[in-house]
Amino acid sequence: MTKFETRAAFSLAGIFSLRMLGLFMIYPVFTFYANTLEGSTPVTVGLALGAYGLTQALLQIPFGMLSDRFGRKPMITVGLIIFALGSVVAALSGSITGVIIGRVLQGAGAVGSVILALGADLTREEARTKTMAVIGMTIGLSFAVALVVGPLLNAVVGVAGIFWLTAVLALLGIGVLYAVTPQPIALRSHRDTGAVPALFARVLGDAQLLRLDFGIFALHAILTASFIALPNVLHDVIGIDQAHQWMVYLPVLIASVVLMVPMIIIAEAKRQMKPVFIGAIATLGLTQIALLVWHASLVELVIVLTLFFAAFNLMEASLPSLISKVAPADAKGTAMGVYSSSQFFGIFIGGTVGGWAYGLDGPSGVFIFSAIAALLWFGVAVTMKAPRFTQSRMLRVEVADRADARRLTEQLLAQNGVVEAVVVPEDGVAYLKIDSAQADEVDLDKFSERPAEA
Repeated sequence: MTKFETRAAFSLAGIFSLRMLGLFMIYPVFTFYANTLEGSTPVTVGLALGAYGLTQALLQIPFGMLSDRFGRKPMITVGLIIFALGSVVAALSGSITGVIIGRVLQGAGAVGSVILALGADLTREEARTKTMAVIGMTIGLSFAVALVVGPLLNAVVGVAGIFWLTAVLALLGIGVLYAVTPQPIALRSHRDTGAVPALFARVLGDAQLLRLDFGIFALHAILTASFIALPNVLHDVIGIDQAHQWMVYLPVLIASVVLMVPMIIIAEAKRQMKPVFIGAIATLGLTQIALLVWHASLVELVIVLTLFFAAFNLMEASLPSLISKVAPADAKGTAMGVYSSSQFFGIFIGGTVGGWAYGLDGPSGVFIFSAIAALLWFGVAVTMKAPRFTQSRMLRVEVADRADARRLTEQLLAQNGVVEAVVVPEDGVAYLKIDSAQADEVDLDKFSERPAEA
């Protein structure tokens, strides 16, 4: 990556993390606060926790499309202002209904797809994977930091104060956008990062992709539902007050990463993705059953939570990689758009159904719901095909017409290690899937910016 691309990647990652940090910080403390609000019930508390996922799911793809017309930075600015407004509404509300409205507004600032599109505008094709990896890592880091910082901040400023801080962080994101993030020279449609309407039917008709979409839906439904029950278990059963619950989350998250890393290596380097994937789903389900039976002591709870977060982190890292491997070469952005919408729908359903389950049977109801979700996911995933170990690659090419594009496609497919190739004349890009163990990068580079041979 050049200095320009590094600046773009880290500034956009900063905007993403400022936004996500505010969203995640309320997870470990929200249920206690929500129970003090007017009109609070288990269902409305769960709805408030997950409400932002609904509008996020519905609006993130439209936001990305609007940015093609009105510009990336203007749409990111509008989204962050809406997000900040929702945070203020939630901070000022004394009723659970007001907080739900605020959370819906937070989700309506759905700028994630626009940030990714701006990252694509500011980077070369060969540096784009690294840029997206930097942004992805900040989301995981934001989640880990939020679980620790949230309880600490809550002890000082309360949840209302966290909502105010979230609004400030969104405005700081706007400052980073204009003070640090470079201005793109031109806006382009990027099939690797953005959704293309003409490809939706193709993506939604792919059974393998739908299995993965259900996976991210179930994963985040389980996570969101868990945070309706876990803070109460730590407080009511184990006897740890809100301000000190971070002392449980911190070692659990560190230990979970230590457990996750070897599994990632086995899955990717040893090409054992499907067995590791299925094993992680089974672990998620078993941890929910374990939480149902064994949560009466701190030692038991820490062991189970460590396994839960190890499996969660493994799936959170593996699912985008699987989408990239499974999606058609020219439809990765569309597949990722549907995948992200599925994730946010999972947050909404997890909060709402998790709250309902908590109302029926307390924490046990939540753990039963989560175990059922994991079991359904296991049934869906066990029949999936083992993924091919390919990587996405793009080449900037010159083609005169569709006939040239077809000839170039044939030439690319004839190269060692190229398993899929789609040349899109209007984009001037060849979208490839390659087996990196076989593909000769020099042979591929000779096609870049060259007209197709007759």
